[in-house]
Amino acid sequence: MQQINDIKQYARQNSVPIMKDDGMEFICRYITEHNVKSILEIGTAIGYSSIRFAKLADDIFVSTVEIDIDRYNQALRNITDNNLSDRITVYLADAATLEFDEKFDMIFIDGPKAQYIHFFEKFKSNLAPGGAIISDNLSFHGMVEDLTLTHNYSTKKLVKKIRKYIQFLKENQEFHTDFYDVGDRVAVSTKIIQQ
Repeated sequence: MQQINDIKQYARQNSVPIMKDDGMEFICRYITEHNVKSILEIGTAIGYSSIRFAKLADDIFVSTVEIDIDRYNQALRNITDNNLSDRITVYLADAATLEFDEKFDMIFIDGPKAQYIHFFEKFKSNLAPGGAIISDNLSFHGMVEDLTLTHNYSTKKLVKKIRKYIQFLKENQEFHTDFYDVGDRVAVSTKIIQQ
């Protein structure tokens, strides 16, 4: 599966959640403008965002984590088809238990929504100085703003956890967060430099 459009079509046909175009363009612009070279992504899915990030420049390296074996295998195929296996490393693992020693210019949280706070707290020590933690899906298809859009009990529980995460970001004393209404709503959190 060679082209980005093929990957997007596969995602649509197989109900694989991938980033909306304007959210993706926003993050790609951030990577370029802030000279991001190393990225940790929580939630590979089929490799769409990792590939988009790595294609921005030849010296961008992505470490990405996926728990689902089928999506992991599809991501490996897509990354190989795009000749990016030397710059994108996919880990088949539960990000909640995986450890990294290195520092990353950007940490992109796009995995299981219910664990966003845990992921933020767990990986913030892996953020390089001047880096950012970017979180996606903070609107969750509009449901965060309007819970009446769903009548599904488990979805409502999930939406409440996303609301709790947003509150966590707003009240965080260690990081400053800006929220952007692009894609499915994106947050950019940067460490507050203590004077």
